[in-house]
Amino acid sequence: MTAPTQQDTPKPKRPGLTARHIHFIALGSAIGTGLFYGSAGAIQEAGPSVLLVYLLGGAVMYFILRALGEMSVRHPVRGSFAVYCREYLGGLGGYITGWMFAFEMMIVCLADLTAITIYMKFWFPTTPAWVWITVTLLIISAANLAAVRLFGELEFMLTLIKVGAVVAMIIGGAAILIFNIGESPEAMGIDNLWNDGGFFANGFSGMAASFILVLFAFGGTEIIGVAGAEAEDPDRSIPKAVNTVPMRILIFYVLSILVILMINPWRTINGDDSPFVQIFDTLGVSWAAALLNVVVLSASLSAINADLFSTGRVLAGLAKENLAPKSMAKTYRDVPVMTVAMLIVALIVGVYLNQRYPDIFGTIAALATFATIFVWLMILIAHIASRREMTAQEVKALKFPVPFWPYGQWFAVAFILFTFGTMVWLPEYHVALAVGVGFLIVMTILYFVTGRPQAVAETEYEYEAK
Repeated sequence: MTAPTQQDTPKPKRPGLTARHIHFIALGSAIGTGLFYGSAGAIQEAGPSVLLVYLLGGAVMYFILRALGEMSVRHPVRGSFAVYCREYLGGLGGYITGWMFAFEMMIVCLADLTAITIYMKFWFPTTPAWVWITVTLLIISAANLAAVRLFGELEFMLTLIKVGAVVAMIIGGAAILIFNIGESPEAMGIDNLWNDGGFFANGFSGMAASFILVLFAFGGTEIIGVAGAEAEDPDRSIPKAVNTVPMRILIFYVLSILVILMINPWRTINGDDSPFVQIFDTLGVSWAAALLNVVVLSASLSAINADLFSTGRVLAGLAKENLAPKSMAKTYRDVPVMTVAMLIVALIVGVYLNQRYPDIFGTIAALATFATIFVWLMILIAHIASRREMTAQEVKALKFPVPFWPYGQWFAVAFILFTFGTMVWLPEYHVALAVGVGFLIVMTILYFVTGRPQAVAETEYEYEAK
């Protein structure tokens, strides 16, 4: 079956997500605890050369988003990249990609939901965790089960808090450097990037080890392809968001990490405190911990909100393709109610199991890295396959073609494959790698046992009949 071209795709005007919403949904999914806390681990692995890793990771993310942008403008559908993978890689490709993405998002949601209970102990140490879990689920459920524009507004406000915190840190850090604020101004400056062991302080192995942490920090940006299906005007809003979001994220990540490294020698960033807290402490902001707690709380809420939204849409898209139970395709006011409700129940069960068996969950959470880069790889391969099916005229008619074709796409594929190789090389990722591969095997078996190939064939027949 050949995907309809952009000329065949209707452009209904509906009260969906605006370009502003789509910008902030993608930003909200990528700027979170991975930046506020996880950046310390990446700095310790690579030293100052972590800046180069963030730049390389940002380049990979850009080519992935451009691939999604090209396919989304040409063929905007609910379920987005999972549908594209089924279209161009076959039923099994779409099935595996969709369920792997859902698995990835549920792990991240569970981690953030658990984190919220920890953050709230800062102000209410004696309040039971289930109270905050209940409040969080009520807020997120209301946002996801209501009209899509309400979801977009909530995500916009939550992301605005995170972005404001990063901007404040960058401005505060610049003030520290310019006016020599702090107890040890002589220890600050750009020479921190090479004074202690050089720019590549931990060598190539240190850089390679940080790849996994950095790529995971960028994980979730693919949500822009899901949100694009809800856009009022995908031909305009998707290209605008895709072109600006990568640069904004690079500014937030690279510029903020640069400021941190110039103020604090990289060996002093040990992860005991957030690097952001260290900046505010240097400024003499005694309430830095409370301020950061508000920010990370907003970050977790934003992440759960965006992840639940995207997972619901992807699973609903799979259901329409006969790659998931039909009940997941049911909608109310264009919202996949059954899917969102099932995900909320899964979150409740997952948090209970996490609190009962915390060590087991900690091991499983490492799977998010494997799942993230696997989904990215499938998106890239689907895009490459889509190009091979196009005629020269169809390629020329593309409204939002990827740049540097095909070199940029193969660069991103090679980088992701190298990251998988790093997981094989580093012992701490062996469990996640083994379980991730096991998940792929189990889902492949389920695909054939549940009769999905026949169901997909029937779906394609229905499309062709139309």
